[in-house]
Amino acid sequence: MKIENNKVALIEYVLSDAEGNQIDASNGQPLAYLHGHHNLIPGLEKELEGKSVSDKFTVTIPAEDAYGPKMDHLVQANVPKEMFQGVENLEVGMRFQAQSDEGMHSVVITQVSDEHVTVDGNHELAGMDLTFAVEIMGIRDATAEEIEHGHAHGAGGHHHH
Repeated sequence: MKIENNKVALIEYVLSDAEGNQIDASNGQPLAYLHGHHNLIPGLEKELEGKSVSDKFTVTIPAEDAYGPKMDHLVQANVPKEMFQGVENLEVGMRFQAQSDEGMHSVVITQVSDEHVTVDGNHELAGMDLTFAVEIMGIRDATAEEIEHGHAHGAGGHHHH
């Protein structure tokens, strides 16, 4: 069986940045994903197409096929500190859930001054070329319910937004 649309594949992966620093890894808990439903970044899904169980590969995916370029309009400078009620010490690197026109999204503080902070709403991996070392652990047909919902259920099936 090969990975194709409406198959669920179980993959072990190690994700590294361009310098080879590990960002994320499945660590023996393979990720289950439903192929063809945009559950993974486009560049990785494209590489997985047609692969079989026990195939291993390493691929570097440019930012535009991963989480996209950094978008300047998602960076907001001079946000008043009063916006962050109940937080004693605002520090660079803190993440918050922010409400926007598009719903909830995650922002990170990139600068702190006396009265203001700068927040960046880009995905933390935006603008980065990503290297994935992948091993295919299993492939199965998706259930009708999985196809309807657009993601894998059961072991390893969790949301990555």
